[in-house]
Amino acid sequence: MPPPITPPPPPPPPPPGSYAGVSFGGKVMAGSLPIVGASIQLYAAGSAGNGSAATSLLMNVLTTDATGAYTVPAGYFCPMPSSQLYVIASGGQVGGAASNAAIMLTTTLGMCNQIAVSSQFVVNEVTTVASVWALAQFLSIGGNVGAASTNAQGLANAVATVAGLVNLTTGTAPVAGFSAAGKSPAPRINSLANLLHACTISSTACGTLFPATTTNGGTVPSNTLDAALDLALNAGDNVTELYTQSTANAFFTPALTSAPADWTLFINYTGAGMSSPDSVAIDGVGNVWVSSYSSAVSEFSPTGVPLYPNGLTSGGLLDSRAVAVDAQNNAWIANEDSVGVNNNLGSITVLNSSGQLISGATGYVTGGLYYPIAIAIDSNATSWVLNFGNSSLTLLSSSGQALSGAAGYTSPKLVFPVAIALDANHNGWVANNSGGTVTKVAPDGSQFTDYACCNGAAGIAIDQRGYVWVANYYGDSVSQLANDGTVVSSGYNDNGASIQNPQGIAIDGSGHVWVANFRGPSLTELAGSASTSPGQILSPAVGYASDAAMLEASAVAIDASGNIWVPDFGNDTLTEIIGLATPVKTPQLGPVQVP
Repeated sequence: MPPPITPPPPPPPPPPGSYAGVSFGGKVMAGSLPIVGASIQLYAAGSAGNGSAATSLLMNVLTTDATGAYTVPAGYFCPMPSSQLYVIASGGQVGGAASNAAIMLTTTLGMCNQIAVSSQFVVNEVTTVASVWALAQFLSIGGNVGAASTNAQGLANAVATVAGLVNLTTGTAPVAGFSAAGKSPAPRINSLANLLHACTISSTACGTLFPATTTNGGTVPSNTLDAALDLALNAGDNVTELYTQSTANAFFTPALTSAPADWTLFINYTGAGMSSPDSVAIDGVGNVWVSSYSSAVSEFSPTGVPLYPNGLTSGGLLDSRAVAVDAQNNAWIANEDSVGVNNNLGSITVLNSSGQLISGATGYVTGGLYYPIAIAIDSNATSWVLNFGNSSLTLLSSSGQALSGAAGYTSPKLVFPVAIALDANHNGWVANNSGGTVTKVAPDGSQFTDYACCNGAAGIAIDQRGYVWVANYYGDSVSQLANDGTVVSSGYNDNGASIQNPQGIAIDGSGHVWVANFRGPSLTELAGSASTSPGQILSPAVGYASDAAMLEASAVAIDASGNIWVPDFGNDTLTEIIGLATPVKTPQLGPVQVP
């Protein structure tokens, strides 16, 4: 008598809080050719920090068929409904070539609970480029995508950027319906895809690609995904050589017709009421607020879609010189002039995240406002407003009540003040455009302390360690002070190669310093205070994005996805440089923080 058949054990229950994913499929392609026998794994992005280990969701790795097709069956469990998913395809054979272990391609899918049943996702060189550049700050060698659990929004916005750059179903760029306010960087994406394509169809080409994308002193990449990441993070390396490689197997079009200045991906946005845009700030969901001197305020989504096609113009907006965002995602705008109120000496307009007025029809006019030119918001909800007209400071509560008396804080040490930043102890640091100083102001206005450091200070920022960084407009340099005011350097410079009349300045999550050059058509990146060589120029000799046609870069802000946003006063544009900086917490309240 045969022994009884023992049924297999039931599958383990899904982990608490997990979400059952649906079936979907797609193809893995090298240009127009299927990649046969490629290994497919589905991942959920990690949550333990940037580039942290992702979670494999398939117990059994899939293999593409003779057409490059794959089907992911239902039954996998995402750690959370909102987990960001992506696919990696490794290895496989293209045409009659031998199996190529150097192939590693990827695409993002979006949130687990938003993937429709039977969706189709192409994985190819174009999806890889878009995914790597948009997720550069969340991606680590080997294909791990991860973000801190406190920065789910930044990761989600980066994934949305991928979908805005490439059609995930067809694996092509540009995307139909790309933001009408901007121009797709599809030619640059396709040139980069052609660069990877040469390696995917022939392992011989990998022998030239990998050394050319190796970072200085780094490890030579062994696959196309790691090579792309090295290039995204070091976009100024070997540009001409890599462009030449990209033309050898130019399958994807439209592509660049000449070598770029670097391999940054940038988008120039127009419209939305922008006219002489002067300042920029990012809110907690990644929306980008831009104030224009022409008196309009613009708001863009994280993917560059104007939320108000003609901008916002009510509430006393006039000669709007600065914008900052508070913890409730309200935008505070400093109007240098005002009509019929405050003796025409200016006001503060506050708009909520939906563009509705909080500050009334004329804005806030209390506290001695006199041609307000700059604004910063502290972690304690105090708004510091810098008045250019009488060199004073007005402090306002979250409801617009004056905290600094009827006339504000005044001192002869403030000389043509133009910019302000706040430290972790709630002190204000003021950049004086004249006199060669910055001034530290106590939060109660009881003490003003001057530090001689600068030459035409135009912008100021404070890093995570409390160091103060100043953009010297007249000195073509950047000064650094310790948190006690000790001058570390009165001017890092590159002899005007890229640092030309710097005005905007911001710190990223790694402490690196980013400078917008008002008379130079590029951004400059400097090593931060924690570096062994603070102030070292990290960007290419002529700066980053020197071919973005920036004319008068007036400010700079970094978002929680690592994108850099630069208003161009002279061109009436807003430039986004995708994924180049380490993410920061937004909105910025006090000194920069890691999200």
